[in-house]
Amino acid sequence: MEETAHPYVPRDLKLPGYVPISMSMSTILAVYLGCSLLVVSLVWLLLGRKKAKVEKLLMCWWAFTGLTHIILEGYFVFTPEFFKDNTSCYLAEVWKEYSKGDSRYAGRDSAIVSIEGITAVIVGPACLLAIYAIAKEKSYSYVLQLAISLGQLYGCLVYFITAILEGDNFATNSFYYYSYYIGANGWWILIPLLISFRCWKKICAAAANNNVQPRTKKKTR
Repeated sequence: MEETAHPYVPRDLKLPGYVPISMSMSTILAVYLGCSLLVVSLVWLLLGRKKAKVEKLLMCWWAFTGLTHIILEGYFVFTPEFFKDNTSCYLAEVWKEYSKGDSRYAGRDSAIVSIEGITAVIVGPACLLAIYAIAKEKSYSYVLQLAISLGQLYGCLVYFITAILEGDNFATNSFYYYSYYIGANGWWILIPLLISFRCWKKICAAAANNNVQPRTKKKTR
């Protein structure tokens, strides 16, 4: 039986049982952006009512990125043959589409599976914990946010460096390369960098305050 040709690079990538994508790019993006907007709106209105604007934005970010890690990336990790899906499952369609920008996902590259596995199982739940920490003003809030942000930055570095070492030729064309591979992942470099800088300043300020020793007056005879 002749295998269905796939759109990914390299062209000789073996994907036995591949089922072509059934959803359009616009439909996939519309659903993703719509669900993300719903989540952000709920967090902003329900959890951030008494918080400063920066704290609200941070809670929205952690909700968005946390659910993305758990749901989208979790599906990828635990569904190794998503490219065979013939039910038009939305999550399978997302990864069929994204693989046009990085075929290592369709090909189950070991580095990608490892990065996404750690991200889905550890970083994702930690992001949701960060929402709670901010909402309840927990003492570990800044340390937790810094740790998560550094983890995201590390994951992105490994993601890009391994691609470069392997030839950086996994996108169907330049459009998918810059929109999916570069554009979609760029936010997970820029935003964690900003959060890391902010948390570092907060932690240093708190440490400096704790190191200030009260001056004692000398007794006069």
